[in-house]
This record gives sequence, C-alpha cells and structure tokens, in this order.
Amino acid sequence: MEPYAANSAADPFARSLSAFESLTRTLSGPPAADWTHAELEECLEEAGRELLRQLLQDHLDLRALREESEVRAGARPAVVGPEGRTRPWREPGHTRYLACLFGLVQVRRVAHRGPGLPNVHPADRQLALSAGRHSMGLRRLAVTEAVRGSFDQAAEAVERRCGRVLGKRRLEELVTAAAVDVAAFYQARVPVPCSRDMPLVLQADGKGVVMRPEALREATRKAAEKNAGTHRGRLAPGEKPNRKRMATVACVFDTRPAPRRPHDVIHPPGGRSGERAVRPGPRAEHKWCTASLVHPPQVLIANAFAQAEARDPHHTRTWIVLVDGARHQLDLIHTEAERRGIRIHVLLDFVHVSEYLWAAAHAFHLPGSREAETWAAGHLTAILAGHAARTADEIVAEADRAGLSAARREAVDACHRYLTGHLDQLRYDTALEAGWPIATGAVEGACRHLIADRLDITGARWGLAGAEAVLQLRAVVANGDFDFYWRFHAAREHQRLYPGPHQQEYELTA
Repeated sequence: MEPYAANSAADPFARSLSAFESLTRTLSGPPAADWTHAELEECLEEAGRELLRQLLQDHLDLRALREESEVRAGARPAVVGPEGRTRPWREPGHTRYLACLFGLVQVRRVAHRGPGLPNVHPADRQLALSAGRHSMGLRRLAVTEAVRGSFDQAAEAVERRCGRVLGKRRLEELVTAAAVDVAAFYQARVPVPCSRDMPLVLQADGKGVVMRPEALREATRKAAEKNAGTHRGRLAPGEKPNRKRMATVACVFDTRPAPRRPHDVIHPPGGRSGERAVRPGPRAEHKWCTASLVHPPQVLIANAFAQAEARDPHHTRTWIVLVDGARHQLDLIHTEAERRGIRIHVLLDFVHVSEYLWAAAHAFHLPGSREAETWAAGHLTAILAGHAARTADEIVAEADRAGLSAARREAVDACHRYLTGHLDQLRYDTALEAGWPIATGAVEGACRHLIADRLDITGARWGLAGAEAVLQLRAVVANGDFDFYWRFHAAREHQRLYPGPHQQEYELTA
C-alpha cells in the first residue's frame, strides 16, 4: 500500500483521511487489478485495521486538544481526588499507551497534581480506561478465546486479529481478573420467572482436574509426595495417581412435565410393536450451571439451592433433586433442604441403576447375548414400575438357585446392596406418571462441557487461580449470560478504579 501523509492539517482526522485515500489508491492501482480475492482480503484486513487504529488515535488526540484548551481557558473546575483533597496544579502532556482491538494507541491527557498527592487524570475516568495497558474490548476478546481453547490458541487468535498486542502470560492474568465478579453478578441477577406447574430440578456431580502439585488439596499433595520416589511402569488396580483436584458442578433448570410409561424408557424384550409411539421425556429449560475447584461441595449445593429458591421464593413448585447415590452428597442436599424448609423429591439417576443391573445380568448370561438383554430389560422395567424391592429379592434368589461363583456373585450382591440401600430414591413409577426427569444427563453434560472439553485437554496442568477462572467463565458462557456479565464486570471495574463520593450508597444490578 502507498504511504500516506503523516502531517496533520487543521482537520483532526487528516491522518485518517490520508490513510483512507492511500488505501483507495492502492485498490484502484494497476497491481491490485491482478490480485485474487484472497490477496484483496489480506490487504484490506491489515490496512483496514491500521485505518481503524488511526481513527481511534485521531479521536483521542482531538479529545486531548479540547481538554488542554479548557484547562488553559480556566473553564474546568478544580479536581478533587478520591481522598477528598483538591489538586490545584494542572500539567498537560501526560501520556499512556492503550492496546486495543486495532493495535497500540497513545492517550494524552492533563494531570491534576497536588503537593505530596498522586496525580488525578479526569480523562482516564471519562474514557473508563483500565488499570493496565489493555482495553476492555481486547480483554473481552482474550477471555472469549481463552475459555474456548488453550491459552496458546487464544494468544494466536488475538494476534491474528489485533496484531502483537498481548502475550500469553498477560492473557492468563486477564482471564483470571475477568472472573472476579461472577459471584456478585449471580447474586444480583434475577432469574426468569416460571409457572408453578413446571417442576424445578437440581443436580450435582464432580469431576477431577489435573493440577500442578502446589494446587492440589493438602491430602492429595501429601499422597503424591509420598509416591514420588517410587518408579513403576503402571499403577496397581484401583490406585490413583494423585494428580487431580475434584471440581464440583451443580445445575438448576425448569422442565415441563412429560408423563411416560416404563416401556417408553426401556425397550421391551423382542423390540417394540410399533402400535404406540414412544413418548418423549422432559427437556431442560432455562438451565443454569455453576462450578468450582476452590469451594467445597456444600457451597456449590447451597448456591444451587439459592438459584432454585430465587426461581421459586414461596416454595410452591415441585422440587426434584437427581443424585448418583453418593452418601456425602445426599447428606449435604438434605441438610440444605432442611435449613431452607424446602420439601424435595430425591431420585437416583436411572442410568446408574441400569449399570448395576447390567453387571448383574452378565453374571447370569454372556455379555452381548439376547438372554442378557432380555434379563436386564425385564428387571429394569419392573424397577421403573415401582417394584425395586421385589426385583432386588428376586435377583438374590436367582443367584442362590444358580450357584454362582464368588466372582460372579459379587456383581449380584453389589446390585442388591445398591437397590436396597436407595429404595426411598427409586420411586420411578411416581416420577414417570408425574412427568419428571429420572437421569442426571444435564449435569453430566455440564461436566463434559465445562471441564472435559477445556480443562482436560491433552497435556494441561493447571494452577488453581487460572483453572477456577476458566471454569467460572465457561459456566457464564454456558448459561448464556456472558454479554450481561461483561457489562456488569466493566461497570464494577470502573467503580473500583474511579470511586465516586456517593458510591457506597448504591449497588449495581445485573
């Protein structure tokens, strides 16, 4: 592209106009006539970004000229600092750099000074400049790319769009800083109202994340240090490598009742006749997720109950809690429900039940055989019909008659213990008739999306602050709240950097 004139005329945007005219001359010249569309795109991308950067620079220079003119004319009142003391002296020509979406620009402004006092720059407040060099637009782009893929990929994406304005380490710091207002945002945000006829569903689960040694919980770190001196080719069966920290994920959603029959869930032996169509199950609506590596499970469960109670403050809706059978999780759920005075219906994830039944089926029949499928389908249908206790007894009686070996009998006994230990959570007949969900697919999908798809990428080993920030920001994105959150975060950041005299008298709302 031809060079454009660097001298500024009376028009404050003379440099921008010169850059635009230079670009049009390049596009209308003979060399451009032979370019392919890809070469044209490449030229316009680079020159267009420079043109936008120059437009921003010219606008900032114009504002600086106006500010200096007002100061010389004495049109501006005295500036008072955040501690309440006046800055009597004014000194123009103070500059700082700003890395933005278009590249690097320079901000010139007037410093208001006082004896023994830090400088105050009213233009910084008016422009809502960040504490560091990087603009809020660039920070948003960095966060969007970093929660989507690896930090290396995010840094490359930012460089492709904005040029070399951001390093990888600084990008990681920006992501961590961007998550500081997530908790406050959801405390202020009002959930979407919903009909009392729609059940309210809560689910919770956990998933491990590979961490750096210093980011592990104390017990895990000590176990890892204890095994650090042993050198073996592989772990023993059931042995843990002590590399992970458990993250807790919880979700809350509304659902429309969808009554079903047991055969709508389990294929009958021999297949379906086709005389009656399969009724679809309930679907999640307005799903909200939260996740954390820092906070213990009781905090996440309390947050989920708080979100659900915000949707149903008078407890007029049906509350359903789906669990995987972990006793510690069940105790936390019941404790939180009792504390809030909420009646909940606890259901065991039917997928977990089916896994135990299939293990028992393979104790009697060959895996993959038609007999195993028929056996499992019959017993699972009986459980869905509300006969879990009878099914457990029948399985044990059948094992006694068959004289199974100890190894095969263990799968049957495990299934029996699982069913009899959770009989109060196996009321699937009531759930199907009322149209409730009976599986924890929502929270398991959230675990895969929030954790496995990002924190579990090959070779990733996380520090606690970075992993927690990425996890919380991915939850905000998954909830569809990122645009609202970013406006909330930008406003909170402005309050922190430029506190007003009456800031303590009001609170931001999401």
